[in-house]
Amino acid sequence: MEEFGVTIAVIRVLGALAGCAVALPATAAEDDSRSAAGIQDNSFLIEEAYNQEAGVVQHIKTLRAQGGDAFFNFTQEWPVFSQRHQFSYSVPYSWLGPGDAAKQTLTDLILNFDEGGASEQGLGDVMLNYRWQALFENEHQPAFAPRLSLILPTGDREKDLGTESFGYQLNLPVSKIVSDRVTMHGNAGLTSFVDVDGRRPTSFNLGGSIIYAVNRDFNVLLETLGEWNQAVDEGEIVSELVFTVSPGVRYAFNFSDAQLVLGIAAPMSFAEGAQDFGALLYLSYEHSLSH
Repeated sequence: MEEFGVTIAVIRVLGALAGCAVALPATAAEDDSRSAAGIQDNSFLIEEAYNQEAGVVQHIKTLRAQGGDAFFNFTQEWPVFSQRHQFSYSVPYSWLGPGDAAKQTLTDLILNFDEGGASEQGLGDVMLNYRWQALFENEHQPAFAPRLSLILPTGDREKDLGTESFGYQLNLPVSKIVSDRVTMHGNAGLTSFVDVDGRRPTSFNLGGSIIYAVNRDFNVLLETLGEWNQAVDEGEIVSELVFTVSPGVRYAFNFSDAQLVLGIAAPMSFAEGAQDFGALLYLSYEHSLSH
């Protein structure tokens, strides 16, 4: 079926990108000998405050299964003349299962999605992002890089894939290496849509993470995220509070002027007394524009 074919295609693309990246050169933060500096901008749920260096572009893919649904996201980050300014865009694609579907493992969800009777699938709301490196990290101050995003109404609201309204998102990420092996990140932000059935739903997020570097190439992560989400249902604003805890690991393959990072996590979400256990796969390829 179409759902099965699209899903398998996504998995094949992830595999192909990983295979190609191993054959290409890559780089890490070689000017900082601390173990925590080996992998700096590859978290899964929490945004770091490190812009791309001049001449370096990053391609990020995530695949997450949660609550009987699957979500794929592709983000590409580009420096604008220098590390001070960064442009990026994010393209989401979702497979939404029936509302009463039993919780499935990521493997079951992806490989047997057609058998589960997927209700809808398609493109979500695309985001165009600008991030300003307001503060560069040093011994005494953290990195700080506020981001402002334009949300485009590219998702179909009738299929629960979007809002069919323009919107914006503001996020305030802060990052600091606090010891040779430990990095901490914090986020605070909001997302607002201009006109959804004459209403203006606005959601808020607050989260943080702690990352332990076993060595420069292997990290253990613990991310936490609180979201107060608003949506419009039959002309009325409805709200939901969701808290997510996500332990994970990531590993970096470094080459001469590029870096490939693979990761896996187990996000656990809690909302209104209910809990949901999911899975997340992560792939990032960062390379110099010179090759």
